[in-house]
Amino acid sequence: MTEHILRMSGITKTFPGVTALQDVNLAVRRGEIHAICGENGAGKSTLMKVLSGVYPHGQYDGEIVFEGNRCEFGGIRDSERAGIVIIHQELALSPQLSIAENIYLGNERARRGIIDWNRTNYEAGELLKRVGLRENPTTTVSDIGVGKQQLVEIAKALSKEVKLLILDEPTAALNDEDSAHLLDLLRGLRDEGITCVIISHKLNEVIAIADSVTILRDGHTIETLDMAADSVTEDRIISGMVGRALDNRFPPRTPAIGEEAFRIEDWTVYSPSQPGRKVVDGASLMLRRGEIVGLAGLMGAGRTELAMSVFGRTYGVHISGRVFKGGKQVELRTVQDAIRHGVAYATEDRKRYGLNLIEDIKRNISAAWLKGLSRRGWVNEYEEYRVAQQFRGSMNIKAPSVDSVVGKLSGGNQQKVVLSKWILTEPDVLILDEPTRGIDVGAKYEIYVIINRLAEQGKAVLVISSELPELLGLCDRIYTLSEGRVTGEVPREEATQERLMYLMTKGQE
Repeated sequence: MTEHILRMSGITKTFPGVTALQDVNLAVRRGEIHAICGENGAGKSTLMKVLSGVYPHGQYDGEIVFEGNRCEFGGIRDSERAGIVIIHQELALSPQLSIAENIYLGNERARRGIIDWNRTNYEAGELLKRVGLRENPTTTVSDIGVGKQQLVEIAKALSKEVKLLILDEPTAALNDEDSAHLLDLLRGLRDEGITCVIISHKLNEVIAIADSVTILRDGHTIETLDMAADSVTEDRIISGMVGRALDNRFPPRTPAIGEEAFRIEDWTVYSPSQPGRKVVDGASLMLRRGEIVGLAGLMGAGRTELAMSVFGRTYGVHISGRVFKGGKQVELRTVQDAIRHGVAYATEDRKRYGLNLIEDIKRNISAAWLKGLSRRGWVNEYEEYRVAQQFRGSMNIKAPSVDSVVGKLSGGNQQKVVLSKWILTEPDVLILDEPTRGIDVGAKYEIYVIINRLAEQGKAVLVISSELPELLGLCDRIYTLSEGRVTGEVPREEATQERLMYLMTKGQE
């Protein structure tokens, strides 16, 4: 039997009023890819922060044995010296520095106290080749995409002579092509003898790449599965994660579709950073009351740019086209215009644009509708609290109170706060951009229930998603976008992944 490179035994970690981990055990074999699965709040990231020294010895109970040695890491530098490197979901790169500078930041290649730039750039170049990047090491990180930035993080880990690489949701923000490349790279690292621990909500990727899977639920270890011996399926993992079978990933719904609610005609948007480049090119689409409409497209197709430019022109320049609400043309030149006309937009990046992470739940929920909660220029704090409490109940936001800081909530609960904020504005049209990104299957189901409920109330809902199965299971119609152009409109009964992918790549060379 293959020896274990890592054993974590009886790990217990508490925060004020919360037990995040309770007697958790984890055993990882040398040279394998080991996945950790669980719902948001199950303790996955906390366990990895214990392992990597983010939570140092003394702040948790239990034992860590790495390569046969008991470890008591006092910080990240201690774990990295042992060969354990963690790549967090939020990438820790400095956008204004070069790739080479980022790779060796804190681990500089210096001679007599002076950085040797020739050596730095040469060794960075060799590492980039190893992870499949052709970029010049002097390229600024802000000039490369998220997928390539993820590879730079791995190159940075390799520069530290990594033995155990931890990746927290490494493909959450990547398109299918970048995700596939990253998974191939992890297979190559496994072949080189590097052990990988991966946290992921994308169960299809877990099935494709993992050798073993440990499932956590509510801070406890449920089981560890051998992918080869146990004939593991996605449903098997889901059952362990949520404690029950999800026989249907999408809640049942009988559509009651009414008249036209919202229409965009010949919408064209130019890039604000690349003069002359069209990011949306003559796009037209229509939503009806009570209808859930999907928008599918590959990364860079212009989905988010279309949504943001319509919602108060928050993206783009030289915007042209027409917007109709209830059959009448309207001007949505500002966010305030959009809200006043009953249009809401939940951003794909909830942590950067959708929420104030250092504020509490009630302040986040009220943020877009202060006018409706104010009297004579003053916010009615009693009403603000009452409304937040109402949404906490109706949206099943799991938090001790509406005074809880949003940044400490799980991804699924943060997303519910975002939706609450926009539902409070009483919109007729909701544009939901990647509404389930980075949340687990149980929380996804709850979000789907909320979306269905909004449609049942007669609202028109546009769902932008990178997950085709999500669009197929949720939407009544699906538009496809390629290179900024609408290339197809497919009713639910005719939609397949193959059909959508053909239309999503139509017109691309």
